[in-house]
Amino acid sequence: MSAARAVVFGYHDVGVRCLKVLLSAKIEVPLVVTVEDDPKEHRWFASVADTAREYGLEVTKPPDANSRELAYRLADLRPDFIFSFYYRSLLGAGVLESARRGALNMHGSLLPKYRGRAPVNWAILNGELETGATLHYMVDRADAGDIVDQLAVPILEDDDAREVLGKVTAAAEIVLARSLPGLLAGNAPRRPQPIEPGQYFGRRRPEDGRIDWRQPALQIHNLVRAVAPPFPGAFTELEGRRWWIHRTRVEARIIAPAQRARLFGERGACYAACADGTILRILAAATEDGPVDLASLSRELEAHPATLG
Repeated sequence: MSAARAVVFGYHDVGVRCLKVLLSAKIEVPLVVTVEDDPKEHRWFASVADTAREYGLEVTKPPDANSRELAYRLADLRPDFIFSFYYRSLLGAGVLESARRGALNMHGSLLPKYRGRAPVNWAILNGELETGATLHYMVDRADAGDIVDQLAVPILEDDDAREVLGKVTAAAEIVLARSLPGLLAGNAPRRPQPIEPGQYFGRRRPEDGRIDWRQPALQIHNLVRAVAPPFPGAFTELEGRRWWIHRTRVEARIIAPAQRARLFGERGACYAACADGTILRILAAATEDGPVDLASLSRELEAHPATLG
């Protein structure tokens, strides 16, 4: 029996690791479809295109994954499977139907929770204690097809998005590796996915990182770690300048009403007193001039605390 053939649509670390899972399982990959890097973004993750070329695979970066030209190419290749691993576009019916045995996607959440864009960032922002990776069949609705397998990973209180994405990437690799034998044999589990209201999330923008100091410390902490570098970062305006808050920790104490909504220094550390009295310790911050020396700032703030708007 000839090896199964799969066309891979992929990007990011999940795309690289899952492509390597297929190759390790001796799946024939005649074509890898990826996207051009956004020149406005700093690429901090592994390259699917570079990895594919290292293995001598053909790579294409079409402006439109659902173009007629690519559909013709897929019809010629007659793949058994289409796999989408963090590809940046929704694949249409013409692509999905070219897979003789199924078209599957690896999504970075525990579906049906957090369908759509930026699932890791949204899960952290909402204070979830776990997320994971889900392998599911693709349909014409985003992240809505039958589930094959999924694996949960913990989100610790101070984990940022990059750390959680690393866990999700490892989970994706495990899920795909253990699902492949069943997919190849035609007996992989397949259970319908209930579509839950309010579980589709859209793309996040840099402006969504603005801190609202009227929120409790824990909510602000969740925002900070959800968008911490290499993502655009949480920010605030302080004395007419933009400050990015990159790392925080929630303090186990409450401050008096008269001392709230301010940035203050104490024993060489910097703290933000939120409007409800809860406190964040600022562990890393930056302005357009670079990283902030928090020890020096603490000394200034001990004498002159700053108001937080």
